[in-house]
Amino acid sequence: MASLVWLLIPLFAAIGAGIWGSWAARDRTQGDISELAGYARFREAMGKADQARVKADAHSGSDAV
Repeated sequence: MASLVWLLIPLFAAIGAGIWGSWAARDRTQGDISELAGYARFREAMGKADQARVKADAHSGSDAV
């Protein structure tokens, strides 16, 4: 009976490895598309903020002597 218990350890390890392997190999392309869209929105927003700062610096009048 004790030998059967010892044989269960590799069985459970194999089952766990199979579950982990199927989870690690899952298809994650859908998440990439939304992340790339979010990054594009971030770049656009940063570009607008950069342009606003350039306009504010150009009209600040702090350069006038």
